[in-house]
Amino acid sequence: MEVLVKDISKILENFAPIEYAEDYDNIGLIIGSYNQKVTKILITLDITEKVIEESIYKKCNLIISFHPIFLKNSIKKLNGSTYLERLVISALKNDISIYVIHTNLDVIWQGTNSYISQILKLNRMKVLIPKIGTMKKLTTYVPVSFAKKVRNSLFDAGAGKISNYSRCSYNFDGLGSFMGNEKTKPVVGKKGKFHLEKETCINVLFPFHKLNRIKKALFKNHPYEEVPYEIYNIENINPYLGIGIIGYIEKKINESDFLFYLKKTFNLSCIKHSPFIGKKINKITMIAGAGSFGIEYALKEEAHVFISSDLKYHDFFKNENKILIVDIGHYESEQFNKNLLKDFLNKKFIHIPVYESKILTNPVQYFY
Repeated sequence: MEVLVKDISKILENFAPIEYAEDYDNIGLIIGSYNQKVTKILITLDITEKVIEESIYKKCNLIISFHPIFLKNSIKKLNGSTYLERLVISALKNDISIYVIHTNLDVIWQGTNSYISQILKLNRMKVLIPKIGTMKKLTTYVPVSFAKKVRNSLFDAGAGKISNYSRCSYNFDGLGSFMGNEKTKPVVGKKGKFHLEKETCINVLFPFHKLNRIKKALFKNHPYEEVPYEIYNIENINPYLGIGIIGYIEKKINESDFLFYLKKTFNLSCIKHSPFIGKKINKITMIAGAGSFGIEYALKEEAHVFISSDLKYHDFFKNENKILIVDIGHYESEQFNKNLLKDFLNKKFIHIPVYESKILTNPVQYFY
């Protein structure tokens, strides 16, 4: 069965919509062609020259990287004078496509942070910082006899899901009025004549990345020549979409034992942390990658520990003697993304070999 890069990208973008990535990020297909046939896939956290060499050796013509090969507008020439330029040239020469899935993987419920929390065996999990501005509301007006068909088409397109409930809508009947000119072809009433029609007003919520799909379903199934609809931005929050995670370990343990547990689970050589506060650890907050902005949220949640990376000296003063702040390293906090993506792709494309890169791409080394 032939699988193209566009088939892989479609599956990945249904899983982690590109609309959820941060503005600065550079994700999706960065190098290559959507129409390239995929033979083997290599998954990595970072793209380095050694990773390109590994891809060539293993005959993988698609690399899926967590970190971008470069951010937007960061390459202005291509003469091989920097390692980034050499990476691009080498990938092009060897017909290797490169796809990036980064901050969009961070915010989805099945993504980076929840995957790690499962490895830490946390329970009662929820998002630490819900992503705002991700929900929209559609209102449309349909002849009563067509209401069921239109409503079901919206549900099938992804509208009406609220937390653990699906096919949610609010409906009420009323009278719609219109009068078409001589150029119209009204489904009900007559052109040039004022008409009142019994209509159902349908209201549904939907995630904003499904906007085009929702509109397509509406236009396809609504009977009117001119489809009446309104779309609103709303402040409702999707509880399964956002940065970081909150969870609980099974039994309370002291701080040093918890750090030993982290060290073993993440295979860490060292851990940076704020002073011990003498509390038993139970409620955990975590942001994989650089997450100093999450400290204030962890404090509001009255968590016992906040785990992240790239914390600065003064970040450790923010503990207010209420929380243990832990820096486990950037690479170390995201290392399991390779497992996450491999597990996901193996389930979706059983006939394509998927490899995790064996190259240690962590640029930070420790002398101990």
